[in-house]
Amino acid sequence: MELERIDTGTKTVVLTESRTGHCLVRVGPDGRVTDNHPFLGAVTSPHRTTLGLVDLQVNGFAGVDFNQDTLTGADLDRALTAMLKCGTTRCLPTVITASAENMAARIEALDRAVGDSRLGPWMVAGYHVEGPFLSPQDGYAGCHPKQHMRAADEALFDRIVANLERPVRIVTVAPECDGVLDFISQAVAHGVVVAIGHTNATHDQIMAAAAAGARLSTHLGNALSDQLSKNENPLFAQLAEDRLNASFIADGIHIPPYMLQTYLRAKGYERSIVVTDATAGAAAAPGRYALGDLRIERGADGIVREPGSPYLAGSATTMADMARNLIEWFDMTLQEVVVLARSNPLALLGDSNLPAPGDAAELVTWRNGPDGLRVHEARVGPWRIAGHA
Repeated sequence: MELERIDTGTKTVVLTESRTGHCLVRVGPDGRVTDNHPFLGAVTSPHRTTLGLVDLQVNGFAGVDFNQDTLTGADLDRALTAMLKCGTTRCLPTVITASAENMAARIEALDRAVGDSRLGPWMVAGYHVEGPFLSPQDGYAGCHPKQHMRAADEALFDRIVANLERPVRIVTVAPECDGVLDFISQAVAHGVVVAIGHTNATHDQIMAAAAAGARLSTHLGNALSDQLSKNENPLFAQLAEDRLNASFIADGIHIPPYMLQTYLRAKGYERSIVVTDATAGAAAAPGRYALGDLRIERGADGIVREPGSPYLAGSATTMADMARNLIEWFDMTLQEVVVLARSNPLALLGDSNLPAPGDAAELVTWRNGPDGLRVHEARVGPWRIAGHA
């Protein structure tokens, strides 16, 4: 089945992996929820149905880079269709560090592409801006171009995002950069979630950022130096700060499973989120792709790097891959996975977890096979597609 529009009849679905028990959801012919209430009957289907997964950090997908000023609605639909096949029904496309002019042009092209696409209005909940107020130090900068990192400047940021129809929901900054603490307060006052990432901040600087309103650590455990101080380092400081939620890339490449288990225990499931940090190399063949100004290479081993660099350059993972990993590595239930991959991300954004009447339907049906959990079918609004075989 390719992407299919459903515009007839009313569909009734029983969510079998809801936090509050089985839940019956009715969806009208326009793809919007008409009713939901507890379901006390027996469920006989061999498949399990959940609400769709939410990815708060995705730079590209299926050969498409979101950091290009030539991005079209057709390009975006190709990426979003592949994401839907992998269980993602909502996302924040992410624009990374570049010159202010290029960042503005790229996020404006992305915003236009959302409006020109079929799936964008249903799946794109806003944008994540990662940079340019980040640390230029080796390791902490990751693959972001150091020459474009700079002190925080609210006026410059406003120029970057001035011409958007849809909001920036998250901005990632490094607390040690000049002006960032004031910028955090200003961004929070405008309803933007501020995250900490690509940072070599001290414990005191991270506490000050949290006090100013920062609420998230971006892909914690990554964009770090290989040589960390035993006691004074930004990783432990963020793990210990209970005012910060933390996102993790659960692909087994960015963080080995035993380390991720330690981080989850330290942060607690209630403050943990999984993100893909996917690039154009996700759901795509091995080869070379773009990430903004960079040329990146997705290897046959699934690792994405800047050729000739020791640093990772995003990932090639999917939300379904990470769901399968969490179940296999830690014996999580599907319901627990959905907390990390939907409930917690939406709570961070201040969005409702369970669709209310009038909201878009976001449904994923899962099946178990010899190779683990797989998406059987996914739906967002009036659009439906079969999962990967």
